[in-house]
Amino acid sequence: MNVLITGVAGFIGYHLARRLLEDGVQVYGVDNLNAYYDVNLKKDRLAQLYPKDNFTFYQLDLSDRIQVAQLFQEKTFNQVIHLAAQAGVRYSLENPWAYIDSNITGFVNVLEGCRQSAIQHLIFASSSSVYGANTKIPFATSDNVDYPISLYAATKRSNELLAHTYSHLYGIPTTGLRFFTVYGPWGRPDMAYFKFVQAIANNKPIDVYNNGNMQRDFTYIDDIIEGIVRVMEQPPHELYITSSTNFSPNSNARYRLFNIGNHNPIKLLDFIRVIEQALGKKATLNFLPMQPGDVPATCADVDDLIQAVGFKPTTTIERGIHQFVQWYQHYYQTQLLTQPLIFC
Repeated sequence: MNVLITGVAGFIGYHLARRLLEDGVQVYGVDNLNAYYDVNLKKDRLAQLYPKDNFTFYQLDLSDRIQVAQLFQEKTFNQVIHLAAQAGVRYSLENPWAYIDSNITGFVNVLEGCRQSAIQHLIFASSSSVYGANTKIPFATSDNVDYPISLYAATKRSNELLAHTYSHLYGIPTTGLRFFTVYGPWGRPDMAYFKFVQAIANNKPIDVYNNGNMQRDFTYIDDIIEGIVRVMEQPPHELYITSSTNFSPNSNARYRLFNIGNHNPIKLLDFIRVIEQALGKKATLNFLPMQPGDVPATCADVDDLIQAVGFKPTTTIERGIHQFVQWYQHYYQTQLLTQPLIFC
């Protein structure tokens, strides 16, 4: 099987590629290696993948319509896993155009490639951010998500609507995955847990927003990858349309949405305590008000995911943070040397 992973040098893309390569899948990876966070970390992720004979990497910007079209013309993919995006809620306040170029234009280019290539299954990354200021807990895919409170969330909701349209018009089997606060080894340095560990390890204070009155449904990376792999094995079919509880009865598209989260929100101050225990050091807390675009709590309803693919994330926050801290200490003590990369 040939699989295209966009955003392959990213956190989730790297872990998914590693899992599929180990399973013998032919993986084609695309990434533009932008400088939103440390490019060396992205290159070090790629360095773990590059020695595999069944891995091919293309440095490519998905907003370039011509290059994306050429890729789909030159290569045949059975499945496309679209993970590339401009990430981050707060950065969207500083640079909105990056989100339009990557998350909207880039996604439409991928959809066009899938349309022209008769893809057997398109899986794309959405986000728990689409739930906006939803106060109903847990968040279910049947909830109204028409009122995003950040540009990032708006682009992710736009992806869901665009994907449904293409699925309806062109019969593309499509699955959207709403990820809930993914964390773990090789994670993103802009994420709160990464910043917390970095600051505490270096005896610096950490910023705690909304005075600590926050809850997040943290989801360990291995659970995210297991969920994606199981979804890959079961593309949506016509029978799913009539049985799904998360989909409009007025649609005949081979399209579905799943949450992937732990269904176990953790209070922010409890989360910090787990990090302190893993590091063996106390944190100095700098309490601040809520940030624009942020939400006080997230929690995933994963009943649809369990019903469809028989899987629910189970990794505890204690185990997950322990694994991350171990990786962090090793990585930043040794600073892995990046192997030479050959870009196609």
